Amino acid sequence: MKKRHNKRSPYFYCLLIVTWIILFFLIIPIIISLIGSFAEAWQKGLFGNFTLDWYRYVLKHYSHTIKLSLLIAFCCVIIQCLIGVPAAYVLVKTKSRFIALFEELIMLPIAIPGIALAIALIQTHSFIRGNWYFILIGHVVFTLPFMIRTVVSTMKAFDLDLLEEGATSLGAPFWFKFFHVVIPNVKHAIIAGALMVFTISLGEFNLTLFLMTPLNMTLPVGLYDSYASMRIEVGSAYTSLFFVILIPITIVAQYLGGKEEQVINV
Repeated sequence: MKKRHNKRSPYFYCLLIVTWIILFFLIIPIIISLIGSFAEAWQKGLFGNFTLDWYRYVLKHYSHTIKLSLLIAFCCVIIQCLIGVPAAYVLVKTKSRFIALFEELIMLPIAIPGIALAIALIQTHSFIRGNWYFILIGHVVFTLPFMIRTVVSTMKAFDLDLLEEGATSLGAPFWFKFFHVVIPNVKHAIIAGALMVFTISLGEFNLTLFLMTPLNMTLPVGLYDSYASMRIEVGSAYTSLFFVILIPITIVAQYLGGKEEQVINV
């Protein structure tokens, strides 16, 4: 038998070339920033001496911003798992004509500009402004839609009613069904949502800029401050450290997202 060869359309190769060009323009700035972080002088680049002084400078003067951002991101993930997953379950299980409206209302923080959301939080909770958990409250409000949307989409792909009916017929109470039937079936979605929340919280700038104080500066605001100081080398080193933290988390989130898709398809 003759082997069948799938001949690709010329349009496919045109789109492939365009994709590579876009990818090139996205990656080049990152590479240049990485090179600049090791350069003794930005103007000399590869032709100058290489140094780690800029990384030492960032770790000395901005390490507190990295620690605070990681703390806020971790706390944000924990809170979202505690309130986001049950909220997603309620949205999926509730049979009401108003449920679609509730879902849209939950998505509002994504549509509202970060500055507007920050001003609303300042007006509402001004008495706790100056504390790091004030920033945490803002991040929880902003990232809640991402956790709920991720878990809801996976829960809708499963027949939860059938699974719960099977557990109920065996005498399982509600909490047992929730933790031993529902959660295991959506665990990959929860992890993917948690990683998404972590990365968004870690990189959130607009909202944080209005909620923070000089004593509670986070990583993105510190990154802005390092570039505002007119030392491109320091900003480049700071950017590189940010990517070191962010890229592995993004890769894991993409992997888990693909794995969840495979589970649903099966």
